[in-house]
Amino acid sequence: MPDAIAPLGHPRRHYWLVQGMARATGLDLAAAVQGGRLGVHDWADIVHNCRSCTWADSCDRWLARDPHVTSPPRNCRNRAALAALKIEQELAEV
Repeated sequence: MPDAIAPLGHPRRHYWLVQGMARATGLDLAAAVQGGRLGVHDWADIVHNCRSCTWADSCDRWLARDPHVTSPPRNCRNRAALAALKIEQELAEV
C-alpha cells in the first residue's frame, strides 16, 4: 500500500526541515552540492518530497529535541536519499 500523500506544505518550511534533518544526521548538504554529489534538481526533489510528507509535523517535534543520529527516522520520506548522501560524504572524507 503506498504512503498517504499530504497536501503540499510551504516550500520554505520544508527547505528548513530538510536542512534540520541533514544537520541532525551530520550531513553537509552544501558540501554535497559543491562536490557534485547533489544536483540542483535532486535537491529540489528532496524538498518537494518533504513537502508531501504526512510526518512533517512530527518531524518538527523530532528535530526540536536536538537529535544527533546517524540516519533520519523511518517515517522520513527522504530517509534513503539523505542516508545515501551521508554515505557518499563519508566516503569522500576517506
